[in-house]
Amino acid sequence: MRYPQNVLQGALFILLSELMFASMGAAVKAASGLGLPNEMLVFMRNLLGLFVIAPLLLRYGRGELRTAVYPLHLLRAVLGLSAMYCFFYVLGRLPLADGMLLKMTSPIFMPLIALLWLGERASPLALLAIPIGLIGVMLVLRPGGELSAVALLGVLGGMLAAFAKVTVRRLGRTESTTRVVFYFTLNATFISAVPLAWAWQLPTPEQWALVGLMGVMGTAGQLLLTRGYAIAPAASVSPFTYFSVVFGAAYGYLFWGEVLDWLFVAGALLIAVAGVMAVRGRARKPLSPVVQTDVEAT
Repeated sequence: MRYPQNVLQGALFILLSELMFASMGAAVKAASGLGLPNEMLVFMRNLLGLFVIAPLLLRYGRGELRTAVYPLHLLRAVLGLSAMYCFFYVLGRLPLADGMLLKMTSPIFMPLIALLWLGERASPLALLAIPIGLIGVMLVLRPGGELSAVALLGVLGGMLAAFAKVTVRRLGRTESTTRVVFYFTLNATFISAVPLAWAWQLPTPEQWALVGLMGVMGTAGQLLLTRGYAIAPAASVSPFTYFSVVFGAAYGYLFWGEVLDWLFVAGALLIAVAGVMAVRGRARKPLSPVVQTDVEAT
């Protein structure tokens, strides 16, 4: 479906989506602080997503879900799910703004991955974004600081998310948005159920409330982000995705007393600039609809 294009409205939808994602991140951090295992949080996030996506079976029928490239769908699920485990783990152990920022590093790695895997020629602007973004990452990692090991896991999550998104680009050659989103959610739910064999615990009422909030905010963020990219070009509105770091910093200060230092601010600015450069470097070759609307479940 083609929506009327409106950059201002698209930017507003993106801003609202990032507020939802930051709220979801705060719920994950709070639930983790109350002792809910990371494995439980990831499974619940995917299970709630499956409840949302399941009605597509009734709407489109099984014919729409028939695929000849299921191994690629499975690879996309493994990569995206691995990124989600990293992201949720980092949220529970780093300041909220740090966790939100490290998740946003994936655009930095995408041009190189797309070049090596799909043979997509990267523009000079996109290639220049890589070293700039890596310098920003090094500042956020605080070399020699006690948080470096966990922050490195956040960077690994960003790299895995970049691989997942490039996989989506490959799937977009033959697969519809409905098929890509459905198979990711289905596969991620079943795979993330395996660790429950050793990590299951019955959530307390307070933990259930946070899990429910996580699901509502995450789903709302996905819907808003999808609509934002549907009514405005990605190159025009993607810079607004970095507002999740601003919202995360606000939540961190209000609920956990987290204060940003100048190294983080400098690194965040460099990562944001690199991300925008990477997106604009791809602007001459527009993303297919399936790539624009497929949103990381995180």
